[in-house]
Amino acid sequence: MQQRLVTCVTIMTTISVLAISGQIAEAQQETRPPTRYYVFNLGEPGGGNSAAAASINNIGWTAGNALQAGNANEHAELWVGTPIDLGTLGGANSAVAWPNKNNRGLIAGISETADMNPFNEAWSCAQANFPTITNHVCLGFVWQAGVMSSLAPLPGGIDSYAAGTNNRGEVAGWAENGVHDSTCNNAPPANQVLQFEAVVWGPELGELTQLSPLAADPDSAATAINDKGQIVGISGLCSNAVGGTSAQHAVLWENKTATPISIGNFDGGVAWNTPTAINSRGQVVGFANQQGTQGSAFNPIAFFWDKQRGIEPIPPIGDDTNSWAWGINSHGMAVGQSFGGADDPTGRAFLYENGVTTDLNTLIQANSSLQLELANDITEEGEIVGFARDAKTGSTVAFLAVPVAGRDGRAAAANLGVSTVSAVWPFPTK
Repeated sequence: MQQRLVTCVTIMTTISVLAISGQIAEAQQETRPPTRYYVFNLGEPGGGNSAAAASINNIGWTAGNALQAGNANEHAELWVGTPIDLGTLGGANSAVAWPNKNNRGLIAGISETADMNPFNEAWSCAQANFPTITNHVCLGFVWQAGVMSSLAPLPGGIDSYAAGTNNRGEVAGWAENGVHDSTCNNAPPANQVLQFEAVVWGPELGELTQLSPLAADPDSAATAINDKGQIVGISGLCSNAVGGTSAQHAVLWENKTATPISIGNFDGGVAWNTPTAINSRGQVVGFANQQGTQGSAFNPIAFFWDKQRGIEPIPPIGDDTNSWAWGINSHGMAVGQSFGGADDPTGRAFLYENGVTTDLNTLIQANSSLQLELANDITEEGEIVGFARDAKTGSTVAFLAVPVAGRDGRAAAANLGVSTVSAVWPFPTK
């Protein structure tokens, strides 16, 4: 009996100590200072005056786009050891526009072909990503081992768009079918005629799976997919195939055959409800129009969503009125941009962690000439990529921000082939 009592007391004491330790650890996590970053200028390697990094995977491959000489077109770009122009599918433009989460050498993006669109559609590529509208056919692509391969649309369709990837070799995106959709805006400059649906290509070569939109909606698009096969995207009208009422609903598919569920909006917003990334825990970030926004006007605020808490706003920085989030890692750290509205010519890249939105510019070295305008993606180690304005040249450049406590910044610089930076480690901050 005495032995049982001693054992019971010991167990209760251990539980109490663990509980107190957990509370202390939680308090320390809540009060710890923000991570500091060393930021690297990845330049504008295409010969034009602008470049942007849209994606970084957990082995450090950074992908995005760079304007070419003359600034009339852009190519998809990969930074790994040295900048690599990924080329096109025969047209003038290509890009990696969304976070890619494949660590096995597969990159997804979009590219124009040499063929003209028979309906003169601008499609999602040119309207949202390319510097000019050429009315060429645009297709999603996968690039692997130096080879760019196109991703086919649905039967009867012309265009496709590849967004997110996972380590299973699946690519999420959207593709036209042959249906002439009455909800499309087929007036210039959009000229959208054909219906489009959310799709997943792969993992097998040539495999294409169409995802269902919400029951009342004719069109949909998938934007991101995790390694569990969970997919997020939008559901709505055809419109101009770029946001607006095409994104009446933000949705989640638990797998490729599942019926989508709506993950909500902010009090009835009917447009721009757009998930952009999903992590391994099923947590989602994106943006949605704020309460009271009229019609399809663009008035977004970033959001965080999970099944337990539902949709929650990620507040803008300071006096800014708008924000949108683009990347999230499995630790729940999210990145994006805070800005002052449609008339704000620039924005501020942010890091969102433990419920706090922080201007990333306040966390980098004081002697940097870069103003970080938008953060697009973040790795498990907390490395962040996006684009910035270089005060020395006036150009828009791709950037990489490396946590001081994480990977040694000088080693990261050598891996990326960027120029030597200050050897001060750690460094003074802004």
